[in-house]
Amino acid sequence: MVKAAKKKTKTFVLDCARPVDDKIMEIGSFEKFLKDRIKVNGKAGVLGDAVTITTEKSKIVVTTEVEMSKRYLKYLTKKYLKKHNVRDWLRVVASNKDRSVYELRYFNIADQDAEEDEE
Repeated sequence: MVKAAKKKTKTFVLDCARPVDDKIMEIGSFEKFLKDRIKVNGKAGVLGDAVTITTEKSKIVVTTEVEMSKRYLKYLTKKYLKKHNVRDWLRVVASNKDRSVYELRYFNIADQDAEEDEE
């Protein structure tokens, strides 16, 4: 007796508002990077109907029907940042409001400068 597996869809959001507003990164190139790199059944770039990637202003929405971890999207985002040499200024953080949302934030450089002055 084999039960038909329900197709569960998961939706992940990558909020790139801050770097896109500051023109540090292009949302289009990031979307293309994800389309080329996300692996489905062990093959990169072959998304088919299982994974859809859309852009809404400065957010990228990844909807998947196959098993995919949120951590995998964080890994790919960090890889993109490193490739474009902005990994030193940006970090990928899970949102406090909604846990299926990742935000790209700047490192708090001002806080580190204040700590160095106190020493």
